[in-house]
Amino acid sequence: MKSFPSLYFTNLFLVGGTGLLTTYLALYLGQKGISTFWIGLLTSCYYLGLLLGSKLGYQLIRSVGHIRTFAASTAAVTACVAAHGISDNIYLWLVLRFIVGLGMMCNYMVLESWLNEQSAPESRGRVFSFYMITSYLGMIMGQFALSQFPELGYAPLFFVCMALALGIIPISITKRIHPKPLKPIQMSVFGYLKKIPQSLTAVHFAGVINGSFYALAPTFAIQSGFSAKDIGLYMSMTILAGLLAQWPMGLLSDKVRRSLLLRFNACAIATIGIGVFLVPLDSIWPFVLTFAFGLFSFTLYPLASALANSRVDDEERVGVSSSLLIAFGSGAAIGAAVNAKVMALFGPQALYASIAVLAMIMFTLLTVINSKQMAEVPAPNDYVLGTSDVTNSPLAATMDPRIEETTAHEQLLMVDEVNKADELDDADEITEKPNTQVEEAPIISGEPSNKL
Repeated sequence: MKSFPSLYFTNLFLVGGTGLLTTYLALYLGQKGISTFWIGLLTSCYYLGLLLGSKLGYQLIRSVGHIRTFAASTAAVTACVAAHGISDNIYLWLVLRFIVGLGMMCNYMVLESWLNEQSAPESRGRVFSFYMITSYLGMIMGQFALSQFPELGYAPLFFVCMALALGIIPISITKRIHPKPLKPIQMSVFGYLKKIPQSLTAVHFAGVINGSFYALAPTFAIQSGFSAKDIGLYMSMTILAGLLAQWPMGLLSDKVRRSLLLRFNACAIATIGIGVFLVPLDSIWPFVLTFAFGLFSFTLYPLASALANSRVDDEERVGVSSSLLIAFGSGAAIGAAVNAKVMALFGPQALYASIAVLAMIMFTLLTVINSKQMAEVPAPNDYVLGTSDVTNSPLAATMDPRIEETTAHEQLLMVDEVNKADELDDADEITEKPNTQVEEAPIISGEPSNKL
């Protein structure tokens, strides 16, 4: 917290406002009788904006810097939020959500690349965990603010605009050193897929799982017969679990292999998804299981991000953040739309059955990728440390540009004379020995064999 207070407070207001907006739109459309498919599609448009906003964010950060990019993007997002109160046209809202996704992608790239560049590798897990703590704390604040307006008028939109405006203040007056100017990035997302395959795979599935939850969990709760108070409690417990898990998971990830933690989280999410699918919805178990779901699903992204940034150079931080957000956005865009259709066909609990299947697929892919990467790493005894023949040879002198050519030739001649003298000494030593020993060794061209 002491290292990046301005960035943390900025993220707190930013995520608080946008988290409130996401839940508000889902509940508002549900009250208006809009189908689950359109609610999922609305969220998919937001994540599609995230997906396509990476190029825009990179160009803006490179041309005008981090702070100006954040201010401009947040201003555009605020204008779109206010525009939701002008008309209830679903097609207009789809466009607005897409633009909000573009702006938020730029903002996330600013914050995450800044944090990753200026945090030490041994503390990056803790830095990023506190970043995620502020994210979930902001979402909880947003859910609490929304609970004060059960009739879902336009007042929540005013709160969103206020939070976004306040978020510009800390980052605009920060005294921290600005990140380094960006250099052109030649590596594409597919290039990073070869370099950090585990991170991008985990983030993509995290997008599918978490995007489906944010988009469809309120609808799941409504269709399951939860009251308005229970819906708020259900969402808040999940987000609170994500908040509580960030700091311990950050400490753990600095001591335990992050690739192992990712696979463990996948197994836990699959188990929890099966549990929610099977338990009765009128009991306390859905609330207990959704708390456990938040512990493991909301730590996937920070774990994968820390793993990715531990394997790249400083110049690649923005490119990595962009690639991670693209992977997350593409997964969320697909997951929200597909799982909305799954719920429409098979009922609300099918959401968690789908999440369980996705988590098992994620575990399998991560295990295969990790096995391939470990197979590519040579064992310690594959190589023997030693000096080369060339560096021990006087021939090395002829390859050194600092040594004069005449000196190098003299050294070679001196070594040649020493070798001849050694050969004569060896010959004299052999002739002094008994003939029986000499006769045992074959003589070739008057010189002793190497076998002697």
